[in-house]
Amino acid sequence: MVRRRRRAKDTGLAHFPSQSFAINQAWLAVVCMAGDLLAWTKGLCLDGDLARAEPKRLRYTLLHTAGVVCHSARKTTLRLAEGWPWADQLVAAFGRLPSWQITVT
Repeated sequence: MVRRRRRAKDTGLAHFPSQSFAINQAWLAVVCMAGDLLAWTKGLCLDGDLARAEPKRLRYTLLHTAGVVCHSARKTTLRLAEGWPWADQLVAAFGRLPSWQITVT
């Protein structure tokens, strides 16, 4: 339970953006969606250390990766920088999704 609370705080629950209840209510909905999205991503796409990583580490290793999404011949390709230390782990994560083709250039 404590771990879930800490992860929710890392995804934005610690800082509400406004004094308005309606804006904070929308913010809370987005934080809950972000937590669910991270949980599903870790469960379906990631393995090893990244499957157990905290949101801060996932943000640094995977979510801030520079890449280019290309559409060609009815295929979607994600091109990643070759020097990124976690490029192969990101390629493996996207490889678990059936409709993505990943190249590291």
